[in-house]
Amino acid sequence: MSKKTVYGVVGPTASGKTAVSLLLAQALGGELLCMDSMQIYRGMDIGTAKPTEAERQVAPHHLLDIVEPTEPFTVTQYVERARKVIERVPVPILVGGTGFYLRGLSLPMDFGFVEGAAEVRRRYERIAEVEGKAALHRLLRERDPISAERLHENDVRRVVRALEVQELTGRPFSSQTMPGYEDADYDFRLFAVSWPRELLYERADQRVEEMLRQGLLKEVQSLLDAGVPPEAQAMQGIGYKELIPVCRGDMDLSAAKALIQQRTRNYAKRQLTWFRADPRIVWLPADQGDTAQDIFSALNGRLRGV
Repeated sequence: MSKKTVYGVVGPTASGKTAVSLLLAQALGGELLCMDSMQIYRGMDIGTAKPTEAERQVAPHHLLDIVEPTEPFTVTQYVERARKVIERVPVPILVGGTGFYLRGLSLPMDFGFVEGAAEVRRRYERIAEVEGKAALHRLLRERDPISAERLHENDVRRVVRALEVQELTGRPFSSQTMPGYEDADYDFRLFAVSWPRELLYERADQRVEEMLRQGLLKEVQSLLDAGVPPEAQAMQGIGYKELIPVCRGDMDLSAAKALIQQRTRNYAKRQLTWFRADPRIVWLPADQGDTAQDIFSALNGRLRGV
């Protein structure tokens, strides 16, 4: 039985995903699914570069504004909601740069198919806390040398998981069947725009400037005035956490702007590393002067095999 096709315009911040995804939706008669961990929050529009009302009229949008900024939201919750939309939408198109969301839709959420056991996991975590990471890793080496060779002792979470699976199943974690992208429930057709690094960073800096002109500082102040705690998960997003001290009078706006730009560039770099490691993604080269239509034309050519 053939798998349902799910399209996606993914990649780093400021790479022009929204504009390209709208053109793709028009061409395919598709509907857009937010794949951004900040655009899910209500009242957080400017700092998340959320699609405008005019852009939302171009094609149906899903999974925007689904959570209050006071509420935590997990990858598992996102995957559950996204799957429901994917199943009912004829031509679903993911758009966003949250790699964990894409991985959650592509692979099982755990490390292997064995259900966890909190008491077992906590016992191994305690070994790491009391005796140290090296002691925990030595224990794994005794029980599962192959996994120990693969996992660094600093990767405590996975070392604990490997020991947990070994204890629960009686078999080494290294012998467990791990899923690959070919095991995904959907046939993903993924695209990303590849800008020269310095040009991408320039676009990111310009985006921050534009957000501040649009009133990002006022948006942050409004969220605080509405009772959203500074420590809320939503307020940890880049552009929000840096402006909280400005709202309190503890930081100059120009200093906060420079910090937002730096962290946005760093985030874009991490996103590039993440998505470059995904072999399913087709990268569309772009350069100075290229428009969304130019990039979409290259994407469309790939879809048509020309």
